[in-house]
Formats: sequence, C-alpha cells, structure tokens
Amino acid sequence: MRPRTIRSILWTLAVRTGFALGLPGCAELAYYRQAAVGQWTLFQASQPVAAVLADPTLSVELRQRLETARDLRAFASTDLALPDNGSYRSYADLGRPWVVKNVFAAPELSLEPRRWCFPVAGCLSYRGYFEAGAAQGLAEELRAGGDDVYVADISAYSTLGWFDDPLLNTFIGWPVGRLAELMFHELAHQRLYVADDTAFNEAFATAMGRLGAERWLERHGTPREREEYATDIRRREQFLRLTADARERLAAVYASSGDEAAKRTDKQRILTQLREQYRELKQGWGGYTGYDRWFEQDLNNAKLAGVSTYYRQVPAFLTLFEREGRDFAAFYRVAEAIGQLPPPEREARLRMLSAPFRLAGKPVPLVSSD
Repeated sequence: MRPRTIRSILWTLAVRTGFALGLPGCAELAYYRQAAVGQWTLFQASQPVAAVLADPTLSVELRQRLETARDLRAFASTDLALPDNGSYRSYADLGRPWVVKNVFAAPELSLEPRRWCFPVAGCLSYRGYFEAGAAQGLAEELRAGGDDVYVADISAYSTLGWFDDPLLNTFIGWPVGRLAELMFHELAHQRLYVADDTAFNEAFATAMGRLGAERWLERHGTPREREEYATDIRRREQFLRLTADARERLAAVYASSGDEAAKRTDKQRILTQLREQYRELKQGWGGYTGYDRWFEQDLNNAKLAGVSTYYRQVPAFLTLFEREGRDFAAFYRVAEAIGQLPPPEREARLRMLSAPFRLAGKPVPLVSSD
C-alpha cells in the first residue's frame, strides 16, 4: 500500500469528496477535519481479504462473497485491463450502510446542478461527506437559500489509485452482477479520470462497469446470475426512460415564458405524474421495490439533474467499445484520447458517438438505484 502522507491524503480528498484545499474559514477547516478523519477511519478498519478469510468465525455468506470479490478482482486485471494494484484486496466493515453522503443541489426552476470548484479536482456536481450531520447541515443551508437538494447514500468511491480502496460492507452483499459492476466502475476511475468533467468520468466508469459485468457473467456466471442481472438491467432502463421523459418536460417548462408561479405549479404536476407512472411501471416487477426510496425522498431538480449528469454520455462509450472490436485495451486508448480533447471538442465527439443510441431510441443504462 502506498504511504499515506498528509499531502497525498489531501489530494485524494480533493478529487473524490470535493475537499477544498487551501481555502480559509472555519467551515472549510471543519470540512477538512471530517474528511480526513473519515478517510483515516476507513483505512484503519481495512484488513487484507486473506486475513479475513482465515478467521474461523467468519460467516459462510461473507466468506462466499469475499471469495467471489477476489475472483472478480483478478478478472478485472487479467481480462479487462484494469489497474493491477492493491485496491479491493482488503475488506472493511464500517458498521453503516453507506461510506459517504453526497450532497447534490440545483436551483428551484432549473436542471443545471450546482458545482463546487477546487484547486486540484476542478469542478464537481456534488460535495461528499463522511459525517451524516455535516452533509445534512449543508443540505439545510442550500434549501434555505431556495435550492432543490438531494443527499445520496454512496456505497463506494474511488481514490483514483492513490490508495488501495477496500471492499466494504456497504456493497459486498449485492448480487454478483451488481457487485461486478461496482468494482469495475470504481477501478475504471483509476484507469481514466479527466479533471473538471464529472459527466465524462461517470459515464466512462458506468459503461465500463456494465461491459465488464456482462463479460464476467458470460464467462463465469451461472444461468441464474445472468438472468438476475438481465432483469436488473431491464428495470434500470425502464427507470431511466421515466426520468428522462420527466426531465424533458421540466426543461420545457423552465425554458418557457411563463411566470415563476405557473412554472412551480407545472413542476409539481410533472413530479406527481412521475410518481404515478412509477407506481404503474413497478406493477410488472413482481414485487420489486428497489426504487421506492428514490421516488419517495427528495424527488426534485437536484435528483433528476444528477441522473442526467452521470449517465447521458454512457451511450457514447458503449458505441466506442463496439467500434474498437470489443477490445478493452483499444477502448481505453481511444477514450483517453477523447479525454485529452478541449472540452467543446470532447463534448462534440461524445455526441457523435451517442447518435446511434438516440436514433434507435435506446435508453442509457444506470449503475445503481441510490
């Protein structure tokens, strides 16, 4: 494991949690303290997977999950050309169902997310916290200022290879396909990260997660695991279709010449319709309730904008993978070249690659239902 110097810890926190380096004020110092303590606590809780497996009191279920994760980790490097390092070769139980809480915000009558800009990381469309109270404090401040706010429970994040990211209790029990997605998604961040472009980074990692999971299941999954994953993908695509339609209708309202009162009324009407459409949709899901919490809490511009920011460019990377002959090493090379383009050219290139999906009316796949 790489030495955990204060300098490298600060850099990492800036990139993945929105930690502002070198900025004055008590608020930033408090943010520094919770971020540093949270990251250090995660490190301290981590144990090598081999050591955890050697514990005779380990539950059968956790043993099986860690063994599966160990196989997925090896597959990531040997078959997907993802970084071969110490990440996901240790395990930590944090005693809670999330590792960080990310705060998203958007104006009351806009789908453009708020961004927090930092010296190293560039601008991010969220701000992350290890302390739930601190996240809620920022959320309340933003709400008081009139913003729509969404506080998301995040199951995992990547330190971009600066540290060895551990497997966590927050996701180790997920179905095999989703576990594979998450691990490959986070390792993809170590493979390619473009400063100041959240949409690019998350779309690349999301595509990589799905492509890698499909490759794993094709070669090593059981028929039940493959069917379970296919069902999960179908649900997520239906979910996205609903949210994309709602975003389009909201965007039209916000861009209209109506007064603010009328826009607020239309906004609530569209969000109410979205909930009703979801209830109708899930009637065909056989009792699956995985998206209930998403629709019940903080259904607003911040949440809908987050879906768009993270996933709208995924089709570009799926198309790119096909064009490169489904070869991961070649796919990475071209993706890296696109990432080096000036932002306007990068955006134009990704729009062009997304065209086959738009013309076919295909939805963008999601990674999780946080």
